[in-house]
Amino acid sequence: MTSLRKLTGLALVAIWALAQAADADVSRSDKNTPANAVIASEMGQLLGAENRRLGGLSGETLAAIAAGPQVQAVPKVKLKAMQPKLEPAVQYSAAWLMTQPEPKGDENWQCLTEAIYFEARGETIKGQFAVAEVILNRADSGLYPRSICGVVKQRGGGACQFSYICDSRSNRMGEAGPRAIAGRIARLMLDGAPRALTDGATHFHTRGVRPGWARRFPQTAAIGAHMFYRQPGTRG
Repeated sequence: MTSLRKLTGLALVAIWALAQAADADVSRSDKNTPANAVIASEMGQLLGAENRRLGGLSGETLAAIAAGPQVQAVPKVKLKAMQPKLEPAVQYSAAWLMTQPEPKGDENWQCLTEAIYFEARGETIKGQFAVAEVILNRADSGLYPRSICGVVKQRGGGACQFSYICDSRSNRMGEAGPRAIAGRIARLMLDGAPRALTDGATHFHTRGVRPGWARRFPQTAAIGAHMFYRQPGTRG
């Protein structure tokens, strides 16, 4: 009943507003203006008809009319969920490497760490990354063993592919600082760090020597004391 009364009141206000609008928009003529009694009679008839219509509506319908149109809220977009996670770019500095978590890994991580340590620990950080690239490129090349340890320990023609394997010295990494650097480089490279330094190189040698294959393979980079080459026919 309360809702009905509210609606009736709203209807009165609406009719009054329409009358005011019509009165404002039309030039007034005292000759054609209805008497107040006629207006009251017509308004009474209109309100009576409106009350009869409202009386036939259910309570739910009246409640919906009173509430007005419902506007569906637009869900908020979670911007963070739409943004891809960006990994930090590799920085070729010892200071940055030492901010990375202490590395751990399996046999292949250990083999790569040792190769970096014994073959390049005296090189710049870029030079150590470059040696790691060569080993990974060989494993992916289709011409060498497919595992890191297989590549590092490969023998052939009476020699080892990596000299420290055959030099009869201990393979214990005794220098803590270079070992920590080599282990972090190995971990980053095995986890997918970009191979951006050697353009797919599969071989390297120091500047003081000139092996026969260096005359046949295209050179791809020169970093520190090492020259880098890519063997024709490799993948990538």
